[in-house]
This record gives sequence, C-alpha cells and structure tokens, in this order.
Amino acid sequence: MTLPRLVPPAAVDATATAALRAEVRGFLAEQRAAGAFTPSVDAWLTGWDEDFTKALAAQGYLGMTVPLEYGGHGRSFVERFAVTEELLAAGAPVAAHWIADRQIVPSLLKYGTELQKREFLPRIVRGECFFGIGMSEPDSGSDLASVRTRAVRVDGGWSLSGTKVWTSGAHNAHAFIALARTAPVDPDNRHAGLSQFIVDLRGPGVDIRPVVSMNGAHHFNEVILDGAFVPDDMVFGEIGAGWRQVTSELAFERSGPERFLSTFVLLRACGEKTAAQQIPRDAGLGRLVARVAGLHQMSTAVAGALERREPADVPAAVVKVLGTTTEGDIADFADVLTDATTDPSLAELVSKAVDQRPGFTLRGGTNEVLRGVIARGLGLR
Repeated sequence: MTLPRLVPPAAVDATATAALRAEVRGFLAEQRAAGAFTPSVDAWLTGWDEDFTKALAAQGYLGMTVPLEYGGHGRSFVERFAVTEELLAAGAPVAAHWIADRQIVPSLLKYGTELQKREFLPRIVRGECFFGIGMSEPDSGSDLASVRTRAVRVDGGWSLSGTKVWTSGAHNAHAFIALARTAPVDPDNRHAGLSQFIVDLRGPGVDIRPVVSMNGAHHFNEVILDGAFVPDDMVFGEIGAGWRQVTSELAFERSGPERFLSTFVLLRACGEKTAAQQIPRDAGLGRLVARVAGLHQMSTAVAGALERREPADVPAAVVKVLGTTTEGDIADFADVLTDATTDPSLAELVSKAVDQRPGFTLRGGTNEVLRGVIARGLGLR
C-alpha cells in the first residue's frame, strides 16, 4: 500500500525572502540596542508588549496578508512566514497581536462579513485590536465536538452561556471568536450544530478569571459567559458551520513556526556557549539543529499550501506534533547540559523553557489527538 504524502513538497524559493529577512533582522537589532526587549523563550505566548506590537505595525509587519482595501499590505503568506520566523527566532515579545494576526486575519478574510472585515482588520493591522481564542472548555480537552457553551436565539442576536478555558491574553484582549452549540447534539454527527460568534470580552455577561501558572506567570484565563449578548452582525460565518470553519482556522494555528521555534533562542544560546567552550560539547546539539532545519522546510511548505488555498489540516498536524516535541527536547537538552555554574542569562532561559515545556504538546490540540488526525490522513483509521 502506498501511503499519501503528509506534507506538501517544499516549493518556496528561499532567495525570494532573503532581503525581507535581512530587513527584519536589522529592525530587531535596532530594537534590542534600544532596550526595547530581551530575547525570551516562548515569547509568542508570554511576551505581551503592546508598544513592540505598535513598532511592528509601523514597519508594516502586521496584517501583511490583509488586502490594501482593509488597510493591509497585500503581501503573501510566504512573506509573512519569513517575518514571523525571524521574530520568533529572536525571542521577540509578540504575544499581544499574535492570535489576531495569525488566525483571526485569515479567518475574517475567508468567513467574515464586509462589516466585520472593516471593523476589525484595519485595527489589527495598526496593532490596536487584540483577539483571543474561545475554543477549549473544562473537561473537553482537544475534543471540540463536546463543547457545552450554548448560544440561544434572542431578539436581535444570540445569548451565549458557558465556560472557556486556557484563553491566552483574554484579560488584555478586546474580543475572541467563541465556538458554541446552536443545536442539540446529534449522536450520528457530533460536529453538527456548532457555530462561531465574535464576543466582546469587555462587554456585559463576560467574566474573565486568571489561570496562574505554577511559576506565577499569568497569560492563561478562564472566560465565563453568562448570557453574553452577541448581535446578529457578529455571528461569524454560517450558523451550523462552526466545525468546518474551526477546522480551517486550526491549520493556521498548528502549522506556523511558533510550533518549533518557542525554544530556539535557547538552542542558539547553547550553540554560542558551546562554541565559546563555556559548556561541554554534545552531539545532541547538532541533532536538534538538524531537526529544526527540517521543520523549517516543512512549515514553509505548509505556508506555501495555504498560499495556494490547499487543504492543510493534516500537514499542520504533522508540523505541530514534530515541532512541539522538538521544542520540549531542546528544553530537556539544555537542562541536562547546564548546571549551577552556568551563565545567569542562559540559566534563566533554561528555567523558563523547563517551566513552559509541559504546555508545548498540549496547546493547539494535544499531540495524542493530532496523531489520530494524521492516522486518518494516512487512511489508517
């Protein structure tokens, strides 16, 4: 039996974005020299810095794929990929705009109404509007078909009640797109009867409670919706088409370079310390570099598929599983390689990487569930 190809062939010419990458590196060097940020592990999730986001917007690095008519820059997914990869590799604090720019923008362009596009896209491009994700729920894990948040039709719109959890940045964000059940569960088709809504996180009926990590960090939240009103013009896409829309959205969430570059700044630091003979040489370093290089090619290939509007849910799952495993292995490698005599700046990166490590394979869909997605893509289940 010949198995289908899981990841599309890499067809992106690296030289086409070389000048853009050099431009971004120059910008980042200027920002670091000015003390605007200190490179950090997992900064796309934990590094909320609205000033840095506005600086990126001023350079044209937000809303790159947004058409000019909505205030964007009309550039390609591949160009956006190059910029985001450079930002992640530098450990820059991009959390404030990350979700809005990564998946809300393409979702709005695909499913949003004209009113929604004009309401949100220009503000996202300017770095003035931040979004969260309203998918995960308590006791649901990665099984989105089991969501219990309900949307009930009321005069002029919908009333949403339920609880969302692990909502990154909800305490700072302006809105999130919530997945809710608008029809009873059909035992023969659990994915039917789901819809999406753009919810004002600062409106009535919304209670945001912090979920504080063991290290004291706060970026996750629990969002309790208690009769939160969503007007008809904020229904996202079609009523009942929520599952199809979410599946499309998750390809952007799972395939990006943040799924293998969360700990890259630590890997680079280990390489520099090894070259300076400040930590022992270890062949594992080269193996990790090779894995990241392979993931770069795979993720670039998925960006090319998205550019061509090809289905990418299975390739995205492959990148996410292999990438987040690699991120965790980098944390473990550095943790074993370093000790109490290690340079404090490296030790801090190691500590943050180890703290964040458990979440790498959980967020964006657990790797166990995504292996099932991959198996279906191979026709094995």
